[in-house]
Amino acid sequence: MVNQTYTADVLVVGGGTGGTAAAIQAARRGAKTILVSEFSWLGGMLSSAGVSAPDGNELEAFQTGLWGAFLRELQLRQPGGLDNSWVSFFSYDPRVGAEIFADWVRQLPNLLWISGYVPLEVFKEGNCVTAVRFADFTVKAKVILDATELGDLLALAEIPYRWGWELQSEWGEPSAPANFNSLTTKYPVQAPTWVVVMQDYGEAVAPEIPAAPNYDSALFVGAWDDYGAEAFLNYGRLPGSLFMMNWPICGNDYGEGVARLIESETAQREFKTECLWHSQNFARFIQTQLGRRYGLANQVFPYSPSPHLPIPPSPHLPLSPGGGAYALHPYYRESRRLVGLTTVREQDILPMAGGRVAALNIDAIAIGNYANDHHYPGIKFQLQPKSIRWGGRWTGTPFTIPYRCLIPVDTDGLLVCEKNISVSHIANGSTRLQPVVMGIGQAAGMAAAICVQLNCQPRDLPIRVLQEALLQDQFSRAAVVPLFNLPSTHADWLHWQLYYLNNPEAYPGSGDCSDSQYSQYYYGNSKTVPSQNFNFFTGNFHRLTQQDYRFTTISPAPYKGQTWQLVTLRSHVDDRLQTCPHQQLLKIWGRLNYAGNWLLVENIDI
Repeated sequence: MVNQTYTADVLVVGGGTGGTAAAIQAARRGAKTILVSEFSWLGGMLSSAGVSAPDGNELEAFQTGLWGAFLRELQLRQPGGLDNSWVSFFSYDPRVGAEIFADWVRQLPNLLWISGYVPLEVFKEGNCVTAVRFADFTVKAKVILDATELGDLLALAEIPYRWGWELQSEWGEPSAPANFNSLTTKYPVQAPTWVVVMQDYGEAVAPEIPAAPNYDSALFVGAWDDYGAEAFLNYGRLPGSLFMMNWPICGNDYGEGVARLIESETAQREFKTECLWHSQNFARFIQTQLGRRYGLANQVFPYSPSPHLPIPPSPHLPLSPGGGAYALHPYYRESRRLVGLTTVREQDILPMAGGRVAALNIDAIAIGNYANDHHYPGIKFQLQPKSIRWGGRWTGTPFTIPYRCLIPVDTDGLLVCEKNISVSHIANGSTRLQPVVMGIGQAAGMAAAICVQLNCQPRDLPIRVLQEALLQDQFSRAAVVPLFNLPSTHADWLHWQLYYLNNPEAYPGSGDCSDSQYSQYYYGNSKTVPSQNFNFFTGNFHRLTQQDYRFTTISPAPYKGQTWQLVTLRSHVDDRLQTCPHQQLLKIWGRLNYAGNWLLVENIDI
């Protein structure tokens, strides 16, 4: 491989959430694709970074594209199911996620995956990116995608990017600061987290977790006081008595000198090492407070960090051999952000006046719905609210990602598809989530493949061609218009997606499709049980508020007299719960989540 030059239609640099999705989609579309990843696992946030309790796009209607396919594959492969935590509806062993992505990639003969390399140099002809050099080889491609965790190609190619906060005067974002201050100086971007997986050993036999350098228990005091120890552990509970430790405020978010991530290789190594130590120290604190029943998990990741070693010699592999509890790399929430043809601002993700969806961007190629969530250690940063009550719980205002935020202003031959899209620092708090980035990656991969087919630059690609390709993809068709009440299985789903793209002024602020036949169509299947993982419950319905429901179980016998919070991800069930009389006897198909004390309702018998 040394000094070898590869040629491809599409090169994807980075095997994270967006890059993996992009490479799979480009290859499925027929492009000769090369994916170069830094790590031996694909999937980034969803696997190698250890965040296997993802947030956002949880409602049934938003489980489309590769994100929906990933969830369905998880449901098939994860022993014990996905109802383990209360921070997410889908918590799983990260090894299972990594296996899914690896299997998908290996099924594609026109996709070459090379792991263990980071980009070193970008080649350009005029204003067009043409190739990327790695340590042992170079790849030339017609379209190149920057899917690195920190937007590395932007820096290497000297493409304009943003890093840090924008003031309110720039775009009029309501949550942006009026002036730079101590917060914007200390934390120019959101804090990363080096996820560590702990294990419940059942008794006090777990090996003692040693203190890493800079251990200070005072940093973690009160970390779970507002929740209690049990709820704290259940936050990121995974199958097999495992716990994902990704805890904000007084937990293992780490942001001291976070700007070092883009200063130099040495500075980046220093930051990563300290970030790793911080998570080890948080795990030690948990063990000292909750007992030796809890320790580090074994053999979760293919190799584990060694916090006691000096600063590692490699900027991209600060780890030592032997499987362990620490993720392969930090969970980055923010990176260099492209200066693109358009920029996603806070206004673009907030609800329309009197509505519960953001305004529809007619250039939409991906959707998201998570609340705007920023992480700064020790600080609760307040943002303009975009959360809404739906399905008996809180969710977020749906919004759209426009294609033009993936395209540099002046550079051809390149698209971005990770947290490096053209987005403001404030709006990044919503666009950075795993399902959104996966959707962005799928769209970027599709765009790259079509550009090869049409022999055009990404900026010249007709957006409607891309949108229709995503909507009609033969493997994993992806929504580009958020509609609460129209799942992709509906016969008229494509019609209504295209209708609102053609008539954006008709897009309803409610986010509900105006098809009056929808409810009748879907209720007709209400007695169909979708999976053997669901059980049948009889009990009494209690309405606390319009979107806060309880259910006291009568049967089956083991649950008699127990009370659960009723939640749902399905629109027709949400409609039914909103009109159900207080104290009515209900017959429900659903499944229990003990961590959240909720009964997830799949269908209600009429």
